[in-house]
Amino acid sequence: MLKLHTASDCQKRDKVGGVHMEPGLRERKKAATRKALSEAAMELAMRHGVGNITAESIADAADVSPRTFHNYFSSKEEAIVAVVADNAGEMIEAFRARPPEEPVWDALENALVGLFETPDQTDDEQIARLVFIRENAPLMARELAALQEMMHELAGLVALRSGTDADADLYPNLQAQTACMCAMVAVDRWLADPRGASPAELTRQAFAQVRAGLPEPGSHRPANDDVHR
Repeated sequence: MLKLHTASDCQKRDKVGGVHMEPGLRERKKAATRKALSEAAMELAMRHGVGNITAESIADAADVSPRTFHNYFSSKEEAIVAVVADNAGEMIEAFRARPPEEPVWDALENALVGLFETPDQTDDEQIARLVFIRENAPLMARELAALQEMMHELAGLVALRSGTDADADLYPNLQAQTACMCAMVAVDRWLADPRGASPAELTRQAFAQVRAGLPEPGSHRPANDDVHR
């Protein structure tokens, strides 16, 4: 839906350098700064090791002040993991954007697959970063914490969509957590065999197997139409 700005909206804009900025632009600038910091953190950590970098060195690499760094991140570990953990927010927004009449499981699948089909990095870059995180316990803990937060928020959205209660019902939590586990298993399989199926394809396969009731291997294989739906 197109939002028309009212006079009061215009009065709420900030003035920076003599130019009025829409709140949307201000948010994009904040997102760009956050991404620059997280990219710098990941690059420095992979080059020098997590223990050999500081918030100050990350800020310097991103051409911002240490104070700005601490406005966005509480630690260097959080900044490093943000390169992949921020996908959680994209997943939430992708799920929100799915058609309301779409079944919940299909909406979760299509939202996740859509993220995999539009990566910011090449396969080699993604693999290197994911492996780096998995080989560093503090970073992996940060990533899992971000995943837990995403599953909690996603369960709330599933509850709204299905008329259930995320605090009392199993359904929204099972849907959200199972969907995220499908994606995690797909990524793990991809990392084990990068020349095989893509993360998007593996995620489709994982969702199809769950949709079919996780039949034992050999007893039933999802049809191609189910896998690639």
